[in-house]
Amino acid sequence: MTEHVEKLILDGTKIAWHEDRVRAWERGERIAPITIDMALTRACNFGCHYCYAMLQENDRSFIDKQVISRFLNDCAEIGVKGVSFVSDGESTISPVFVQSCQQGSALGLSIACGTNAYVLTRSKSEEVLPHLTYLRVNISAGEPKRYAEIMGVKEEYFHRVIENIRHMTEIKRRDRLGVTIGLQMVLMPQYADQIIPLARLGKELRVDYLAIKHCSDNENGDLGVDYRGYSRLSDLLHEAESYSDSSYQCTVKWSKIQAQGTRSYQRCYGAPFLLQISGSGLVAPCGMLFNEKYKKFHIGNICEQSFKDIWQSDRYWEVINYLASPEFNAQKMCGSLCLQHRVNETLDNLVKEKLELQRPQGKEPEHLAFV
Repeated sequence: MTEHVEKLILDGTKIAWHEDRVRAWERGERIAPITIDMALTRACNFGCHYCYAMLQENDRSFIDKQVISRFLNDCAEIGVKGVSFVSDGESTISPVFVQSCQQGSALGLSIACGTNAYVLTRSKSEEVLPHLTYLRVNISAGEPKRYAEIMGVKEEYFHRVIENIRHMTEIKRRDRLGVTIGLQMVLMPQYADQIIPLARLGKELRVDYLAIKHCSDNENGDLGVDYRGYSRLSDLLHEAESYSDSSYQCTVKWSKIQAQGTRSYQRCYGAPFLLQISGSGLVAPCGMLFNEKYKKFHIGNICEQSFKDIWQSDRYWEVINYLASPEFNAQKMCGSLCLQHRVNETLDNLVKEKLELQRPQGKEPEHLAFV
């Protein structure tokens, strides 16, 4: 593959490029997150069958213009590097979405978005694409009928989303924007028939990449993910990757797919580096702990208190330190393969002295603010 393709790290972590913050963490300092993954709302206009957010219900507050403005200013002040509007809601339907992208970028933060792209019309894309580091469209099928079945919408939604993606790539080329535009397939084994159609579609649309990832499940297996079923899809997944060329990267997140829902570590060290916030404003270490039944892990709410004050509070660090203590066991107390998984693997090996963390030599990869 060419250098253009290789500089997109889609199956791994960029934590090694943040050696200064890792060293501060090792010294016991209270570090700011490198990346915050959040939603601007809990609401969503889709009903995806694989949606983990359906398992994350919590008391809802409304993130309005004042709340998000204060939050972004706090992030810039304390040293957060990237904010991704992903998490447990469809941020593009929030009335503060455009403002949030523009303000965050103006403050020097790297801003990203994960979206179903249904409301991202040409006019809205014109407003936000110049301010984004990347935009990822969540799309788990390459054919209209299966798209409707998997993503819980009418077939006509598929055609609108494809039109919106075409507008995005056109705007990017026209204005020579630096934003990365990609697709992501959340794969359950029963969606295997859509792997190749989606790989072909991504190439035809001329997006920068398609990432094919596992589906996370909670500790009770409520989504019914058949992790052993992934092993039967190896040939199809390798075929999908063969569609990559010098400007289109199809990457399978093999590390998680092959893990079959298991973890090699027990401590969670990744949360202070990669924090998640619910579309309700709830601050918790990760999305798997948003549900009200995990209230002992809930730290605060940005709708009620500034994020800077929450981050500086003893409560924040009590929760963070508990996750890194022998009292916590991620193998028994968490769902499968969380957002922090690859960061946790690296930091666990570092703590166990199985690796020596050194900033990699050579050209930096893209999207460093998103670990």
